[in-house]
Order: sequence, then structure tokens, then C-alpha cells
Amino acid sequence: MIIPIGNAGNIVAYWKGFSDLKSLGLADGLPRLMGVQAEGACPIYRAFVEGANEIRPLNNVETIATAIRIGNPVNWKRALRAVRETEGLVEAVSDEEILAAQRILASREGIFAEPAGASPIALLIRAARSGLIEHDSRIVCIVTGHGLKDPDIVLKSSRNLIEVDAEIGSILRALEIPMQGRLF
Repeated sequence: MIIPIGNAGNIVAYWKGFSDLKSLGLADGLPRLMGVQAEGACPIYRAFVEGANEIRPLNNVETIATAIRIGNPVNWKRALRAVRETEGLVEAVSDEEILAAQRILASREGIFAEPAGASPIALLIRAARSGLIEHDSRIVCIVTGHGLKDPDIVLKSSRNLIEVDAEIGSILRALEIPMQGRLF
């Protein structure tokens, strides 16, 4: 399970939920939790790869993924515990990888995700290409946040935008779909 990490509340919540299910006998084990941070804001990733038990907060964080642009995450200690207990990992992806994943989600799946929400897909792509995960693994990516949460990033990184009036005829013309026989 690949989850974006900002303040680390989500990864901790999933870990707690799965741990509770296991302790109640409703699950045999825990999924391997993989946290993903943006390279420009990755104190948990740094602690994980260094094998450290504490993070070093980052003062100047910068990434297009505003929802995970956090240099001193509140839940860092429990996030490290969650990842280590599930034999998972924490990785950091670049803004370019995030934007590519965001475009893939939109164009191939019809999912408009904010950059932070696309970060698990960015990690999935990298992990699959590098052999970090087995090709026959079952992977769940938690895509948090709709693209309208942070539309400025899309507008800045998109090419060939077409502006149309908010009328069905204008939209159909822009899509080059004839209106004949349409109900709208």
C-alpha cells in the first residue's frame, strides 16, 4: 500500500486500522506500507534511509505537492514505526515524477488528482521499473485529494489549454462532437 506522507496522519491511520484488524483476528497480517514524500520535503524519508530513530526537521521545503510540503511532520515517530513494523519503506519522488503521474492518472484513468495525491503513482512507476516491487504484487495506491484542491499547478504545467464557454454546445464544439441527435 503506497501512501503520501505530509504530516503522516494517513499512513499512521492505515497502520492503526490494519493493526486493530489483526489483533481482533479479522486479518492474518499487515500490508507492507510504503510512504512517499516529495524530494523537496522529505524528513521522514531521510530518517528512514539513514536508519535514524528521529527526523531532522527541514526549514526550507519546496515542492509542487503542497499537501505534503511539510518539513516537520507531527506524526513522524509513528510513521517510522508503521513502516518498519510492516517491513515497508519510505521513498522520495521528484516534482517531475509527480507531474508525470498526475498526467497519467488524468489521461488514462480519468482521475484528476492533486500533486500530492499523484505521488503514490509516481512511486509505483519507479518501483515497478526498478524492481523494488514484484511485478505480480497487488498494490493499492492511496490517491488523496482532488485536482481542484491545487489547480494552479496543473494550469502552470499544462500545454494547449482550450478555454470554452460553460455551455454544452461550446464544449461539444471544442471536443469536435456534432450536436445532432444529442439530448443536451
